Amino acid sequence: MPHFDRLKPIAVIAALLLPLAPPVMAEDKVVPQSQLDMQMSFAPLVKQTRGAVVNVYAERIVQSRSSLFAGDPFFEQFFGQRMPNRTEKQSSLGSGVIVEANGTVVTNNHVIDGADDIKVALADGREYPVKVVLKDDRLDLAVLKFDAPETMPTLPIGNSDSTEVGDLVLAIGNPFGVGQTVTSGIVSALARNQVTEGDFGFFIQTDAAINPGNSGGALVNTKGELIGINTAIFSRGGGSNGVGFAIPANLVRVFLDAADRGDASFEKPYVGASFEPVTSDVAEALGLKTVRGALVVRIAEDGPAAKAGLKPGQVVTAVNGIQVEHPDALGYRLTTAGLGKTAELTVQEDGREEKIELTLAAAPETRPRDIQLIEGRSPFAGMRAGNLSPRLAYELKMASEVTGVVVTEVVRGSPAARLGFQPRDIVIAVNGEDIASVEDLQKVAESDPGFWRVEIERDGQRIRQIFR
Repeated sequence: MPHFDRLKPIAVIAALLLPLAPPVMAEDKVVPQSQLDMQMSFAPLVKQTRGAVVNVYAERIVQSRSSLFAGDPFFEQFFGQRMPNRTEKQSSLGSGVIVEANGTVVTNNHVIDGADDIKVALADGREYPVKVVLKDDRLDLAVLKFDAPETMPTLPIGNSDSTEVGDLVLAIGNPFGVGQTVTSGIVSALARNQVTEGDFGFFIQTDAAINPGNSGGALVNTKGELIGINTAIFSRGGGSNGVGFAIPANLVRVFLDAADRGDASFEKPYVGASFEPVTSDVAEALGLKTVRGALVVRIAEDGPAAKAGLKPGQVVTAVNGIQVEHPDALGYRLTTAGLGKTAELTVQEDGREEKIELTLAAAPETRPRDIQLIEGRSPFAGMRAGNLSPRLAYELKMASEVTGVVVTEVVRGSPAARLGFQPRDIVIAVNGEDIASVEDLQKVAESDPGFWRVEIERDGQRIRQIFR
């Protein structure tokens, strides 16, 4: 079966069915005109760029039970202190790109996630320990820093929006741990989504050979500029089949700016709306000429989208004049525009087109989260719950416009865990009474009705259960 490889398999292929996006910016490009042109070498470009690509080694210490009865509650209760633990090292290998001469490196988050010890090895073999400056599993990016003994070679960050399908590119990394390797190819497609497990969905696709260990390496154009961070492959056997994906450099630049500012986390703009892809049926019903764009489905009250005048049923087709292929592309365009800015949305409705100004700000905490541990003898005992706000929803990776009381954690072995409650469940009602706040849930949990009719929302679906 095919899978995507980010050091672990990911089985998604729907992204490959999307239409190719047209180029954003046109430049003068030259096609080889003679046999002499075809014999030209990438060697000067490789010499110019390879020194800025490093190997990233990440080690994590894990504990494993050596006893046959490890994990059994009975034996752990009586023999737990005498059941020896065994520690072992797990290693992962990836690549990274030096983007600042002071030793600042950009790589993929999945290369270093959970690591206790991280080192980078330069092209000349020197190794240095690094510290993590900023990481984000949603974007699958991380910024590392090592103490540079001298001014380091760097790769300038190019404008990935000027990249076109058919452009020549080089992929530089450390596949399979064999050492630094350079492969060449072209840009096969743009704006690919549904490629990885994260919520980021806007990738450059290339046929330059990318293999395990290339993650975090550089995708370079013929100007010697970084246009992407290689992050995933589509493969049937774990090796390169000519379908690789890279995070565009424009997003890398915004992420690096946040790291340079010293931000503790990376913030994406809060829109206060949910979107769906435009299907052929929707395009026909709305009179759209192309099956592209982001269909507005729901608007949060008093959110930026509502204040800007965005309404359900409208379709966002462009941001700042740049085409939007799908909802993931809309998120990418708003994120790369930057917090504190104003984005101009091109919106279509009833065959009419209009421009809307959207203010880009971080998700606000509109009411105190007030996270509390529910105790007692109710079905909710052992869960931690809080009042949802756009800020808490963002932290929990939920839709920003959802409201109510959300489960943030379920204590292992508790009544709530045994009854199947999960983090991100929204408690809507208990015994016919709406639950609007954590205080409401606490009061209900302290009562003794004899049975409990509970209504929750999980992943957009309503679930009703009765507990006795």
